[in-house]
Amino acid sequence: MIFRRRPPDPREDAELAEREDPYNASQASRIYFWPNLMTAGNLFCGFMAVVNCIHARLAETAENALYLGASSADHYRYAVYFIFGAAAFDMLDGRLARMGGRESLFGAEFDSIADVVSFGMAPAFLMFFLILSPSQGIPWFREIGWFVGFAYLLCAAVRLARFNVITNPLIHRPKTESNKDFVGLPVPAAAATVASLVLFLLNLTETDKSLNRFALVLPFLMLLIAVLMVSTVRYPSGKNVDLQTQMRLRSFVAVLALILLILIFKEMALVGTCLAYIFFGLGRHWRRTRQVHRRAAR
Repeated sequence: MIFRRRPPDPREDAELAEREDPYNASQASRIYFWPNLMTAGNLFCGFMAVVNCIHARLAETAENALYLGASSADHYRYAVYFIFGAAAFDMLDGRLARMGGRESLFGAEFDSIADVVSFGMAPAFLMFFLILSPSQGIPWFREIGWFVGFAYLLCAAVRLARFNVITNPLIHRPKTESNKDFVGLPVPAAAATVASLVLFLLNLTETDKSLNRFALVLPFLMLLIAVLMVSTVRYPSGKNVDLQTQMRLRSFVAVLALILLILIFKEMALVGTCLAYIFFGLGRHWRRTRQVHRRAAR
């Protein structure tokens, strides 16, 4: 028996092309359950981090130094834990979307809005209420705390908006440009640095009350983090790391050693790792810039 092939239907081809077009209205606004559920978890963690910053401030002004049965230090720790939880959700939503082929423009915009709250607003509150507060022993911090906090929030929002633009499928990027690196310090990494610094300061206040020798560096460090988010300094990303990723024995041992150090030294190792990531990108950018200038001078 001979089966004749049915001639292609132009209307079906047009409908299929319309469904596969990411800029089709129905396709662009499509809500995929699992990736967007993770993004909602990210947003919830960011909201709870902000709430705990407010609770910490209320505990500081309470007569018994407690609010809802917890001290201000406890509430700040809860805020930090929620920021780390938001980072975990943020990592999961992107991976689930890429693994299942469920990426949409709606998901990208929703993710950025959640990131502004979790990695922009919540760390800015931590800066204003704790890191750059007069309780660190320097009264003039109150005068600049609001500016540094807003500068961080503004740079985080600009960084996320720029990321959405340069990753848009309509934007034609040079073929030589690598997709393995982030352009500018990633917002979750900036928030993790602020959060780990909060844990370090809280631990320091419990063991050593004299913070004046460290406090003067904090405004400049916070502004550096803010500027790096909107810079063109490239930072390595882990987007290509999955269950199939292979690494050298040296790298594997280094990762295990890093995990062991974080487990042993906790706050100190965590803030050291975040700062090492920041200055690694700066050092690599400086080295590449020097190489370019040397080639141009020849």
